[in-house]
Amino acid sequence: MEFMEKYNQWLADDYFDEETKKELKDISGDEKEIQERFYKELEFGTGGLRGIIGAGTNRMNKYSVRKATQGLANYILLEDAEKNKEKGVVIAYDSRRCSKEFAFEAAMVLNGNGIKTYVFEELAPTPELSFAVRHLGCAAGIVITASHNPKEYNGYKVYGSDGAQVPPPYDEEIIDEVQKITDFRQVKIMDNDAAREAGLLEIIGEAVHDAYIKEVKAQSINGDVVKKVADDFTIVYTPLHGTGNKPVMRVLKEIGFKNVIIVPEQQNPDPEFSTVSYPNPEDPKAFSLAIKLAKEHNADIIIGTDPDADRVGVLVRDEKGEYNVLTGNMTGVLLTEYLLSAKKAKGTLPKNGALIKTIVTTEMVRAVAKEYDVTLLEVLTGFKFIGEKIKEFEQTGEHEYLFGFEESYGYLAGTYARDKDAVVAAMLACELAAVYKDKGMTLYEGLQALYEKYGYYKEGLESITLKGIEGLEKIQSIMTALRNDPPKEFAGLQVLELRDYEEQMAKNLITNQEAKIHLPKSNVLYFVLENNAWFCVRPSGTEPKVKFYFGVKGKDEEDAKAILSNLKEDVMEKVKQI
Repeated sequence: MEFMEKYNQWLADDYFDEETKKELKDISGDEKEIQERFYKELEFGTGGLRGIIGAGTNRMNKYSVRKATQGLANYILLEDAEKNKEKGVVIAYDSRRCSKEFAFEAAMVLNGNGIKTYVFEELAPTPELSFAVRHLGCAAGIVITASHNPKEYNGYKVYGSDGAQVPPPYDEEIIDEVQKITDFRQVKIMDNDAAREAGLLEIIGEAVHDAYIKEVKAQSINGDVVKKVADDFTIVYTPLHGTGNKPVMRVLKEIGFKNVIIVPEQQNPDPEFSTVSYPNPEDPKAFSLAIKLAKEHNADIIIGTDPDADRVGVLVRDEKGEYNVLTGNMTGVLLTEYLLSAKKAKGTLPKNGALIKTIVTTEMVRAVAKEYDVTLLEVLTGFKFIGEKIKEFEQTGEHEYLFGFEESYGYLAGTYARDKDAVVAAMLACELAAVYKDKGMTLYEGLQALYEKYGYYKEGLESITLKGIEGLEKIQSIMTALRNDPPKEFAGLQVLELRDYEEQMAKNLITNQEAKIHLPKSNVLYFVLENNAWFCVRPSGTEPKVKFYFGVKGKDEEDAKAILSNLKEDVMEKVKQI
């Protein structure tokens, strides 16, 4: 068995340290665990690495980090090696187990290849890494994070010189370089102390933090209103044990908020995420402590950022005094309307303005774009595609970027960064709530007003977790069945069009006409249904899941809820039968 051969190789090879070997010896009697750890290499995918921390080829460890970094170094040195060595790479890390260790392992490899590195002195948000790449003029960036994954995971994301995650085809070129590393002894290393002495390793901190915060604050629109209501406005904030604490608290204070209460149990970095089962602001259970605190202080808004502070969750108080979790789509539409209406009122809304959303994000934003006569562009799931569009706008001048978001709680206002930024989104959500308070309204009432204006759109997400080798095969069989033999209707709603992003074709199922999809290939299927309904299915790129996204529009809220519920139920039942 090949996996047993690899396992025994790791035990016998003196390249691997004793701690690694002890961990492997401890699982010697568990063949299934050995298989899971060694049946494949941890793939360096389009976003980098992400996996369970541990010893083995299919795990996140210092050896997988070294290999990935050597591949990245080789890629960086392919073109204008001397210039890119000098420009260097900036590295950030979050609060997860081994994050700091992995950051300095990556630095050792880059330094070993003669490439300068800038490493943050303490944990920093992913969007600040995106900013820092641009601010320092680096050739690339690395952030060690597994975002909102469970505590067992860590990851490694690569950013290009524009500050965005590397898009196609450059991601594939990096992957090719990583795959060429067939022996860990091909990896070049320079000790951190030697690298410092050689001027190849620089620790960065306050100057970069200050520059980043200045850019975030520049996105504030109504600072005067914030100061006006500040005495009577209360925010409860949780960083969920991650990197958001310092930047979010700082930016809220500096734009004028006075009463910001942090959830004390979740204030400090904690790799165990000991107060939550899942450190994800998409999970309402992550906010139980924040809701308790908010009720004690009669807070106007609750905000929570994920461990690497690129996603933000928002809770608002309804007419009964209960706190409601806003979906990523709700928050996105509220912020879109706020930014566009404020720019229009100030006369700064550009004629060539553009919004960007992912294909699985709410169609409600299409109605908002139409209202303000701005262009709406769609990209594949993944914020790197939004970052790529911002770069394209700068190069062509065709559009001016206004705002971009995805349904999974990721937003970006401004172009100082090229990834979703929970710090700026938290600031704008609190500012918008303050603006509504000044009008005698809550943010919840503001959302209801938007539904009245644009229609009752509702979205949902379901996912099936399928772990291991068998799970991967099942996910593939689901996609194959839906692609090759799709049902004609779901929940009584006729399928009008099937968009296959893998084949890059959209087929009208009424006329049988086909049209080319001008987006990169991706294993995604999108079903357009009658009555403004749709659903989309895609395997997760970072977790052993297949995800199902749903969107509907109803006559009122109850109608939309009923249509959504029926659609979800029928789709999931049909999938279960595959």
